[in-house]
Amino acid sequence: MATFEELGVCEELLRGIAELGFEMPMPVQEKVIPILLRGDHDLVGLAQTGTGKTAAFGLPVIQRTDTSRHVPQALILAPTRELCLQIAGDLADFSKYVSDLTVLPVYGGSSIESQIKALRKGVQIIVATPGRLIDLINRKVVCLDDVHTVVLDEADEMLNMGFVDSINDILSNVPDNRKMLLFSATMPPEVEKIAKRFMSEPEEIVIGTRNEGAQNVQHIYYMVNARNKYLALKRIADDSPNIYAIVFCRTRLETQEIADKLIQDGYNADALHGDLSQQQRDIVMKKFRDRVLRLLVATDVAARGLDVDDLTHVINYGLPEDTAVYTHRSGRTGRAGKTGISVAIVHSREKGRMRDIERIIGKKFERKEVPTPKHIIEKQLYNLAARLECVDVNEEEINRYLPGVLRKLSWLSTEDLLKRVLSLEFNRLLSYYQDAPNIDYVDEKPKKEKKEKALARPRNDKEKDRRTADKGLARIYVNVGKGDGFYAGNLIDMLNKNITGPRIDVGRIDLLPSYSLFDVKKGDAHRVVSALKGLDFFGKRIFSEIADPNRDYANASERKTSRKSDKKYNKRGPKYKRNT
Repeated sequence: MATFEELGVCEELLRGIAELGFEMPMPVQEKVIPILLRGDHDLVGLAQTGTGKTAAFGLPVIQRTDTSRHVPQALILAPTRELCLQIAGDLADFSKYVSDLTVLPVYGGSSIESQIKALRKGVQIIVATPGRLIDLINRKVVCLDDVHTVVLDEADEMLNMGFVDSINDILSNVPDNRKMLLFSATMPPEVEKIAKRFMSEPEEIVIGTRNEGAQNVQHIYYMVNARNKYLALKRIADDSPNIYAIVFCRTRLETQEIADKLIQDGYNADALHGDLSQQQRDIVMKKFRDRVLRLLVATDVAARGLDVDDLTHVINYGLPEDTAVYTHRSGRTGRAGKTGISVAIVHSREKGRMRDIERIIGKKFERKEVPTPKHIIEKQLYNLAARLECVDVNEEEINRYLPGVLRKLSWLSTEDLLKRVLSLEFNRLLSYYQDAPNIDYVDEKPKKEKKEKALARPRNDKEKDRRTADKGLARIYVNVGKGDGFYAGNLIDMLNKNITGPRIDVGRIDLLPSYSLFDVKKGDAHRVVSALKGLDFFGKRIFSEIADPNRDYANASERKTSRKSDKKYNKRGPKYKRNT
């Protein structure tokens, strides 16, 4: 492996990165730096976050900058304010011994007047978010005519955030003979279009395999019923005493709810989502970077561009629909040669999506049992013992107070004293996990099929009565049951939220593993069926009908045919978001 000096990095930059602890180039740096220093190729770099990309493009960009000319010569585009500031800060650190170099971060949420003032003084490298840069171009306060290098960092994220038109406008304002570097974790068709339109025969550098996950990340999953997902999250956190993680949720509402629950349960956690102001986001991120917070609960949009080192875990509170989103999530841990864990908390219906992700990232998920109370308590106790062994003791100060404390506790044996120390720390944990059940999902398919077949072929009046309404009522079938985490409270909640007009009175409710039956007044039956059809219960499309006592509802193919016959509801039904 070549050294930074052998790659052609100049003496001033070598001094700066040596002070930062850089010893040998990482793979992406070894491949990219010589190409950019020559300046003879456009370049597409496919690599995960945390692989050393910033130094790979930053060192050559700085070295190729003419510091005697105070005009923009390099432009680096980033999708978010946080990443923009991170890149600008890293470039400033690299160039500590480079005289007269000015790097300016340009982003929304900060005073545009101060940025205009800095531009007029003269800068050589601009690190910008697309929206604010377009604003400055339109105000004619930034000129890009002398730009020789353009870098698009996290290109796939910029396109996901809807910046494609802004990128097109920006690139139309830079010289045609500029060199361009595009970095992306994945290579979706939209990124390929940008490369084809604005790059000339780019050389492609791939660290790992196209679209695959980070190499140092272990991918594991826990399978639980939907109602137990939050309990599983708490057990994962309790089983990792030194956890430092981002928990990804799908919606802003879910993000805030999970964060609030964690805070109420005593965890150092907070939420990051689009409903927060920029000031609130900055406060949360500072606490997380300072490790005051150990769990950051975030949406994918809010977490884009966050650059946080040393995450131990990325936790998927359910799998994303888009495989590329999972790749970005998991790439936030296992960075800079360190190892990390990407955890997915899933239910049985997400198996297919998990297999799709495995195929794309080229790695297998390893199923783990949800940590048991016994294992969690042992882990916490051993962690406390390790902390006691390693604690720094100020002998001079502690000796002033030790004789009095020893007299006070002299009646206790060593074992009794240790028990009390441990109990001070763990009484709450021991109380919480006392008699706690196993929450691992157990595949009940054989038992479920046997039970439902028996129900589908009634041999006596009692079994047939399960699918027959009480006198004066109508029996309603719905295709979710206990195996889906669906209970009476969920049914009542669905009806309350989606029925308009007079209130619906619900009679007898029978919950089966894969479907449910319940009674309503005959006059309300069609209104209830219409309201339920097409809803979404935690990823499963709802189908409902007035129950036929002679129909075999355990037969999956018949239920599938029934769903297909009702296309107007199945194509575009209202979404029902279940609180977990």
